[in-house]
Amino acid sequence: MTITTMHITIIICAYTDERWDDLVAAVASLRRQTLLPSEIIIVIDHNQQLFERTRAQFPDVTIVENRAARGLSGARNTGLEMAHGDLIAFLDDDAEAAPDWLERLYSCSTDPTVLGVGGTVVPRWLGKRPDWFPGEFYWVVGCTYQHIPDQPIVVRNPYGGCTCIKQEVFQTIGGFREGIGRIGTVPMGGEETELSIRATQHWPEKVFLYEPRALIYHRIPAQRARWRYFLSRCYAEGISKATITKFVGAKDSLSSERTYTMQVLPRGVWKGISDTFLRRDPSGLLRAGAIIAGLLTTAAGYVKGSLQQQPLSAPSPSASQDKPALSVGKGNISR
Repeated sequence: MTITTMHITIIICAYTDERWDDLVAAVASLRRQTLLPSEIIIVIDHNQQLFERTRAQFPDVTIVENRAARGLSGARNTGLEMAHGDLIAFLDDDAEAAPDWLERLYSCSTDPTVLGVGGTVVPRWLGKRPDWFPGEFYWVVGCTYQHIPDQPIVVRNPYGGCTCIKQEVFQTIGGFREGIGRIGTVPMGGEETELSIRATQHWPEKVFLYEPRALIYHRIPAQRARWRYFLSRCYAEGISKATITKFVGAKDSLSSERTYTMQVLPRGVWKGISDTFLRRDPSGLLRAGAIIAGLLTTAAGYVKGSLQQQPLSAPSPSASQDKPALSVGKGNISR
């Protein structure tokens, strides 16, 4: 897909009134972008009260109700049905985008060999970050965990709530597979992983990029900084990985996880031990223990998920290709 000027749609999905202030802040961050989108779509996931409140708050934004099954995948697919853009960007409802976020994603997306681009998700702890919480497990709270490079690099998949994907991808291979991903407060995940793998299996000559300078700031409430949530999210991730494997195969679905398990986590354990004995930081042993516990819990979830029967549901149909394009510019969304 070769485009000299791309029209951009941003989709935000929301499901709870408890994040109202976060949603307002997320939309405000989009109005401050150095490159403004052609349209913003907010999808409300089966919450009539939130739908009415959102529609009243943002009269210049497209507000729709999730027409699919409850959950993030269905909500995103509903947004895709409404989207007019050549590029579809996704932002979490509890995150704020840096002013140049969309511009940096857009710059990478002009390459015809690029299917999509993701950015860096920076945690914004609403309480104190627990001393035991290892950076290697920041993915538990939806944030970037790996070493941040100096320039864009090829990755298997970007973060779903901080990404920009070409409309052509959805038109060709369909949308997000329902049955994978978060449903309300159930801490599942992986819908963007499955979609990205499906895309690169279709276009093996094309790639997804990680642009480290495209930043969003993700709010982490106190309940997600607790040990119970940490373990439940690890277990759910294991189940999600097993489900993805059934759809796209173990070779692709576990490619990044092998490096993560064999290289990233051992370094993290050693660093935690070193912090304790060389830097006299007693919480280092706690972080090392959390890494081991997180790995074992994720593995247990993977085993459980592998033993479960998973119906081979098809991904949602592709978005219509007959929609009129919207113009892109720096004044299409009011500030």
